[in-house]
Formats: sequence, structure tokens, C-alpha cells
Amino acid sequence: MTWSSVRVWPDAGARDAVTQVLFDHGCEALHDDGPSVVTCFPENAVSSLRLSLERAAPGARIEVTPVPDVDWSERWKDQLRSHQIGALTIAPPWLATPGAIVIEPAMAFGTGDHPTTRAMLDLLQDVILPGDFIADLGAGSAILSIAAAKLGAGRVAAIEIDTQAIGNAEENVHRNAVEDRVQVIQGDAGVLLPLLAPVRVILANIISSVLVDLLPAMDAALTPDGAMILSGMLRAERAHMRSVLDATGWTLEKETTDAEWWSASFHRARRA
Repeated sequence: MTWSSVRVWPDAGARDAVTQVLFDHGCEALHDDGPSVVTCFPENAVSSLRLSLERAAPGARIEVTPVPDVDWSERWKDQLRSHQIGALTIAPPWLATPGAIVIEPAMAFGTGDHPTTRAMLDLLQDVILPGDFIADLGAGSAILSIAAAKLGAGRVAAIEIDTQAIGNAEENVHRNAVEDRVQVIQGDAGVLLPLLAPVRVILANIISSVLVDLLPAMDAALTPDGAMILSGMLRAERAHMRSVLDATGWTLEKETTDAEWWSASFHRARRA
């Protein structure tokens, strides 16, 4: 169906009459734009509408312009783009190039468009070693788990508590052909980590309050030479988070900021 924008400038006293005509002809929403009112109608309904408006408000100025034929179910895709982050390229399926990590946008968090995801993808490239066992807490779309596998991790547990995210994570793992290394697990990270231990690297892009609660479980689950990469923390929370992490024996390895977000990697001194 082709649509037209209909804008009407009523004379003084005729505004109510114009509004009534528009609604009588099937208008579902009307924008009051100062001296004019504007709405949209199917193109085939404009002629009869114009006649009714001219009868109800003879002095009104009427402007009809075509509305571009847009498939709004596809237009949202224009807002997404591919991202080059170090050695990694992240892209939605319609922008993917050979070798890219392909993520289907869905309700699950993690397409590469959010600063915290990009920071995690950047930081993990300095941490992942060939054959590593990785735990990805709050995996969302599984983007970080897939990236870890592409960077050489031997085994990745993508832990996600949100039922709605599990299907998207599994689809992305399959789409990127890393099923042999990445396992999507639904459940509470605090409960599952002790069952998975020992792991060498923990990834966690989660709000700061949850990160603090998980610190003891993360510490206990890591190998003696283990590392963790954290994001989801605000720049304004950096001092507080540093004090908590310093007090519990973590050493800052590398940090980065993007917009209002702070992300960092940490390690423990080698333990016996």
C-alpha cells in the first residue's frame, strides 16, 4: 500500500472541524505541529479526504506529499554495522565477510554495538591462550564465547540464566561453527562455577553489584595462573571497584574506557 502525508493549515476556528474530518476518514494518529496538523493516509483515500476537508474548512491550506515506500521490518537493520576489534570482525549476517564472527541480533545482549561488549572483545585478545578453558558468565548472545573459541580457547562454557537468550546463543554458536568448543549452559553462574572449576579465564560483562557478589566464586574457580576480564561497570564506579578488587587480592592488568563504561582485566599472583 502506498501512503501519503497529509498536512493541513486550518483557519482560525476551523481546527476542530479539520481534526474531526481526519478522524472520521480513519486517521489513527494526528501530530499537532504548531499551526498545522499532519497525519498519513493511504494514497487511494486522499481525494475523498481532500473534498471533505475543503467542505469543512474552505480556507484551509492542504499539502499532500508521498511517503517513501519503506519496509520498516527491514529498516532497523540500517542501524547495525560490522565492527573491527583487533583481530576480530563482528557482523550481523547481512554484513558478514569471510572470517567474521556472525551474530544474529535478537533479544540476547551482545552484537558488538555496545561499548562494554567491544571492550571485552578487545581485552580478551591479550589474555586468551591456546587450549584455554573459559567460563563466560552472562553469555547473552554468546559473542564473547565464540570470540574466545576463534582465538584458540579449547573449551568455553557460555553460562546464561535468561531462558530467552539461550536459543539465540545456541544459534550463534552453530552459525559460527564452534559447537565443538563452546557449550551453552543455562543456570546461575554462582552455582555452576564451582562445578566447572578449574578454569583459566573468566569473562563477565555484568553489572557491578553482581560482579562483586560473584568475586569469591570466581576466585575459587580460577587456576593458579588464572585471569578475569570484567565489564558492565560505569566509569563512576571505577574507584569503588578498584578498592574492592585490590582488597581481595586482584591485580589490574589492563583497563579501558568507552563513553561512560569502564572495563578491565585482572590476574592473581601465581598460587601454589
